[in-house]
Amino acid sequence: MKSAVETLNPTRVRLTVEVPFEELKDSLDAAYKKINQQVTVKGFRKGKIPARVIDQRFGRGAVLEEAVNDALPKFYTEAVNEAELNVLGQPEVDITELKDGETLNFTAEVDIRPEIEIPDYSGIEVEVDAVEVTDEDVEKSVEQLRERFASTTPVERAAAEGDVLTIDLEAKVEGEVLEDGVAGGVSYTIGSGELLDGIDEAVTGLESGGEATFTSQLKGGSAEGKDAEVTVKVTQVAARELPELDDEFAQLASEFDTLDELKADSRKRLENMKQYDQATQAQERVLEKLLELVEVPVPEKLLEDEVHTRKHNLENHQLAQMGLDLAKYLEIQGKSAEDFEAETREQAVKGIKTQFVLDELVNKEKLNVNQEELTEHLMRRAQSSGMSPDQFAQAVVEGGQVPMLVGEVARGKALAVVVEAATVKDTNGEVVDLSDEEEASEGGETVEADEAKSEA
Repeated sequence: MKSAVETLNPTRVRLTVEVPFEELKDSLDAAYKKINQQVTVKGFRKGKIPARVIDQRFGRGAVLEEAVNDALPKFYTEAVNEAELNVLGQPEVDITELKDGETLNFTAEVDIRPEIEIPDYSGIEVEVDAVEVTDEDVEKSVEQLRERFASTTPVERAAAEGDVLTIDLEAKVEGEVLEDGVAGGVSYTIGSGELLDGIDEAVTGLESGGEATFTSQLKGGSAEGKDAEVTVKVTQVAARELPELDDEFAQLASEFDTLDELKADSRKRLENMKQYDQATQAQERVLEKLLELVEVPVPEKLLEDEVHTRKHNLENHQLAQMGLDLAKYLEIQGKSAEDFEAETREQAVKGIKTQFVLDELVNKEKLNVNQEELTEHLMRRAQSSGMSPDQFAQAVVEGGQVPMLVGEVARGKALAVVVEAATVKDTNGEVVDLSDEEEASEGGETVEADEAKSEA
């Protein structure tokens, strides 16, 4: 077999392959055997029909077609390996010549990973938010904890903001009560912004047994988007009571004995969260700077496939779980279809470039992934997917996704190498030491994965 490579552009090549006919012998034998098992000829036992009879009855062309279909993948793979190509996706194959007993010639156009030159990235400088936890931040955190331990007590007075009501609802559209427009015993907190627009004004001032009617646009159900006449009846008014902020509350809500200890722990937790956010911000901004330094051509076919995949996942998984279609999602987001298309394409380009650059860094820095790093990453992914580690691991193995996970870990390590070499300062001008955060996230998810979560 002879093969030659023609570069069509930085991300696509054309292979020209010439195969001597004798190299098709195994595939021809397999073709005759396969046809033998599929057809019957009077006077011959099944599977024992001579080749010349098959040629006469069914045509030599049918045999050649079967043999070529069997042989092409093998010859294509040999040509790819011989040229040491890093191919992407499936090739477009065209048989240019097939002469029985002489030769098989074909071409195969396929996308390849572009050659990328990684420049010196040690000079990258980025700015991130400073880690600052104020007294107000701590008070807000403790107040949120306090809210979780609030109790309610029925009261005999008019309902006011913050009260928890038990209500019955009935919705009518064009004078007809909707089948799914009746609900009883619904708990609602005045001012929460839940349920229907206009309900806060309707129930404020009502006592137990009080009733009001208001008009509101329905947010879901069989008449979603239509204006409905809603009757609300209050069956109970309850006041929310917050526990006193003292040592007794600290003992109730935490493992600490005093309120001061609880506040100190809240401050530490907030600092840790902001440090983690700071490290994530540093990764994102360093990656952006790195991508600006590198020229990365993107294969058009790969880009189109990635855009299609992102749209499919959004429409059929993320939005479907929320009970939305794409049109409703775009309406909520205030985006046009053109805006959505442009943003999806931009995100896809960035994702592909990120993978190419980080993969090249993995090779350049000779980074390896050990079993401990892979296991730790698998545990993280299992947790985010809502599956047990064993279930997730089984799904990964059965789906042949282990190489994908290894790639994610390796790219995470590559990005950590660049972040370590970069200069990261906070908004106060102080150099940020990210070594602890990098160790915690090394082998973790790349920025691509974080972006995917944000989109979800």
